[in-house]
Amino acid sequence: MDILPIGVLSALVGLIGGLVLGMAARLGDFCTLGALEAAAYGEDQRRIRLWGIVLAVAITGAFVAEAAGWADLTSTFYLTISWNPIGSVAGGLVFGYGMALAGNCGFGALARFGGGDLRSLVVVVVMGIFAFATLSGPLAPLRAALLPQVDATAPQGIAHWLAERSGLAPITFALPVAALFLIWALSYAPLRGDRRKILWGIAAGLAVVWCLVGTTYLSRESLGEVGVEAPSFTAPLGRTILYFMTSTGGGITFSVGLVAGVLAGAFAGSAIRGLFRWEACEDPRELGRQVSGAALMGIGGTVALGCSVGQGISAMSTLAFSAPVTLAAIIAGGLLGLRQLIHGFQPD
Repeated sequence: MDILPIGVLSALVGLIGGLVLGMAARLGDFCTLGALEAAAYGEDQRRIRLWGIVLAVAITGAFVAEAAGWADLTSTFYLTISWNPIGSVAGGLVFGYGMALAGNCGFGALARFGGGDLRSLVVVVVMGIFAFATLSGPLAPLRAALLPQVDATAPQGIAHWLAERSGLAPITFALPVAALFLIWALSYAPLRGDRRKILWGIAAGLAVVWCLVGTTYLSRESLGEVGVEAPSFTAPLGRTILYFMTSTGGGITFSVGLVAGVLAGAFAGSAIRGLFRWEACEDPRELGRQVSGAALMGIGGTVALGCSVGQGISAMSTLAFSAPVTLAAIIAGGLLGLRQLIHGFQPD
């Protein structure tokens, strides 16, 4: 920190984590909507079960790091803000439905943009703008009035809540959960035979742990100037846009490095697989649908305090109360949106 500003160091932590996640998306087919669509309509559960690998590694790594004193999970905003179940359900449903309309979540759009899909750039920009409009812009007063975010006065994580009442360490309750996710993932024979997906699932889980450990170290060294963070792609998109518009307005942060890392990793992964190609939208109706979906994701992700990655993986790695509920709502919203796109709402 005597050589580089603390913000740059935080961005470097995000950059490394983002690089791995971007490559996992393009080389390991790690994608939320793609996993839902393949499981629901393609009769292929490999991508959805891959989430079990990612979550098992992320939960295990996060709580081992906490037990070793390397990560301060209780300083993440997932565990410092009082859980609002209505926000988790409503925000998750809106985000999931918007994800289906847009054809990707924020992370998936970044990964596709890194592969040359210019349509995804529109999704990223619109989602980032609406996320900030909901977080601190014209929609913020309404959000704060309906769903206030209050500082927590008690543990907001499953493992930490049980630890406080039992006197046992949080890792005691976290490891069995991680084991269940791993068993669920590997009980599916097609995934067991796909080593490429398994390896990139492990890498994605470790990327989350890396971000928690790296930002914890910087937070301690900077006396709290840097927050403890893990990957999320709702507000960070807005922060990155703000930084590129005016670096003095937002400054370089973990979020900027994370977004840049995903783009770079996705580009590298696409080039390695020979999948990079420029694509543009030729159908105005498709573009309108994607813009609408991106706006809904920006709003829903902010209300739910995270996206499919932010709540579904990062918050889940801390076993936050909000994580399973929000993830379930995102899945429900995504499946509803996919059904509308594929079948419509007419009776079969």
